Amino acid sequence: MSERLGVGFIGSGFNARFHMLGWKGVRDADVLGVWSPNAKNAASAAAYARQLDVGQAKAYRSITDMVADPAIDALWLTGPNQARIENFEEIVSAVERGKGTLRGIACEKPLARNVAEAKEVIRLVKRIGVPTGYLENQLFAPQVEAGRALLWARGAATTGRPYLARAAEEHSGPHMPWFWQGDLQGGGVLNDMMCHSALMVRHLLTQPGEPLSSVKPVKVTAHIASLKWSRPEYVKRLKKSMGVDYSRKPSEDFASLMIEFETADGHRVLGEASTSWSFIGAGLRLSAELLGPEYSMSWNTLDAGLKLFFSREVKGRAGEDLVEKQNAEMGLMPVVANEAVAYGYEAEDRHFVRVFLGKEKPLLTFDDGLEVVKMLMTAYQSAEQGKTISFPAKGIDKFVPAVARGAWKGSATL
Repeated sequence: MSERLGVGFIGSGFNARFHMLGWKGVRDADVLGVWSPNAKNAASAAAYARQLDVGQAKAYRSITDMVADPAIDALWLTGPNQARIENFEEIVSAVERGKGTLRGIACEKPLARNVAEAKEVIRLVKRIGVPTGYLENQLFAPQVEAGRALLWARGAATTGRPYLARAAEEHSGPHMPWFWQGDLQGGGVLNDMMCHSALMVRHLLTQPGEPLSSVKPVKVTAHIASLKWSRPEYVKRLKKSMGVDYSRKPSEDFASLMIEFETADGHRVLGEASTSWSFIGAGLRLSAELLGPEYSMSWNTLDAGLKLFFSREVKGRAGEDLVEKQNAEMGLMPVVANEAVAYGYEAEDRHFVRVFLGKEKPLLTFDDGLEVVKMLMTAYQSAEQGKTISFPAKGIDKFVPAVARGAWKGSATL
C-alpha cells in the first residue's frame, strides 16, 4: 500500500484554498483533485494547488469520477453546509457500486446543520467503513498546542486541574452569501463559528492524552442577537453586497455561550465562548484563555509580533494580504505572516493524513463532530427559551433552530 496519500477536495472556495496553503507543510500526501459544482472554480482551485506545488491537482467532472480515480485515496469535504448530505450520498454510492475505494474522509466544521443531518452523515459513512476525521483547525494552532501542553504538565500537575476556559472567534462577516442565510447555512454565527469555540474550551479543559468524554457537558446557557446587520444602514449594505435581506429573515451576528462541564475526577468546570460577525478590528481575531489555581494562558492571533504602518498617502485596493477578513489598508496593522500555520490548518492536515496512512490515532472523528452539533443545537434551544438547558436538550434529534427555519426576528427570544 502506498505510503503517500492522494487527496481530493470537494469544494473549491476560501476554505479549500486555506487547506491547500497549509499543505506546504504536509510531507506524505499530495493534493491531486478538486470537484465543485462550478467547473470554473474547480479548475481555478486545482491550478492554485499546482502553483503551490502541493500536488498535480486536476478538476473532476463529478465526485464519483474523483472517487473512481485510483490516484485518490482520501477526500477532504470543504463545501457549503447545505450540500453536505448530497455530497456524502454520492461518495457512499460510488464506493458501494465499486467505482473506487477510500482510506479516509475528512470533513470541515460543522459536520452538519443539525443533529438529524449529522447522524445521517455518520450512518452513511458507516455503510462503507471508511475512517473519518473531523476538521477543527483551531485545536491544532501551534500556540494552543504548546500552551495547553505546558500548563497541564507544569501548572495542573502541581496545583490542580484548570477550572475555566474561554474562547472567541470574531470578524466582520463571512465571504459568501450562503453563510448569511439561515436556511442554507443552518443558523447564523452560532452555527458557523461557535463550533470552533465550543470545542476549543472543552479541549483546553481536557487533560492531554485523555478523551474529550472525560469532560462532559451538563448545562448550557446561550444568547444570540443581531447587533449590527439588522440596522437599516447595514441591511442595505448586506442586500447590495450579498443579495440577502435581513429585514425579512435575519440571522444572529453575535452569540455567547456558557457550558458547565463535569470532569471524570469529580470537578465542575466552566467553558465560556463568544463569536461575532459584528467585530470591527484589523481582521479575524481568534483568542483563547485557560485558567487554573496558580496559572493561566492566553492566545490572540492579532498579537502576531509583526506590524506594518501605512499613512493615508498609501493608496491601494482592498484585500486580505495582511490578515483574513482585513478591514483596513492604512494605519498600524498587525500581520499574520503565515495564517495557514497560525490558525492550525497545516498541523491538522498533517495529522489526518497520518491518521489515514495508519501512523496516528485520530484526535477527532465524525462522532466528535456530532457531539459539537449537539452542543450547538442545545445552545440554540437555550437562546430561544431564554434559560439554561441541561445537555443534551430534549428533542435534540429533531430540533431545527428558529434562525434556520426563518422564524427568528432578531431578538434574543421568540
